Amino acid sequence: MPYDHLVADRIRNLLTARGVAFTDKSMMGGRLFQVDEKMLCGIHTDKKHGDDLLMARIGEQAYPAEIEKDVTLPMDFTGRPMRGYIFVVREGFTDDDSLGYWLDLCLAFNPLAKASKKRKKK
Repeated sequence: MPYDHLVADRIRNLLTARGVAFTDKSMMGGRLFQVDEKMLCGIHTDKKHGDDLLMARIGEQAYPAEIEKDVTLPMDFTGRPMRGYIFVVREGFTDDDSLGYWLDLCLAFNPLAKASKKRKKK
C-alpha cells in the first residue's frame, strides 16, 4: 500500500511556507523529507496499523514528553525503538496546525542532528 500523497503535499506546503530548503525522496515504500541532508520526517504506511504514520525525528531531549501523548508510538522497525524518533498516528496530524507542530519539533532538532555517513560509490 503506497503512502498518502496528500500528506506528502501537506508537508511540502508547510515546509515551503516556513521558508525551509528541503529535499524529498521515495524510501522503503514511503516518503522521506530531508533538511541539510539529514532526515527531518517521513511518511510510512504501517502494515500493523493499516494506515500512514508520520515518522518524526525529534531528538532524545523532546522524546520523553512527546512519547507520552496518545497519538505517538515508538519508532520501531527492527524490534528495538530508535532513539529520538517517533511515529505519529494519523489522528495526530489531521490538520495543518497539528502537522505543523510535529514539523516544528523536527526542525528545532535538525541543526543538532548528525547526518548519516555517505556510502562510497563502487
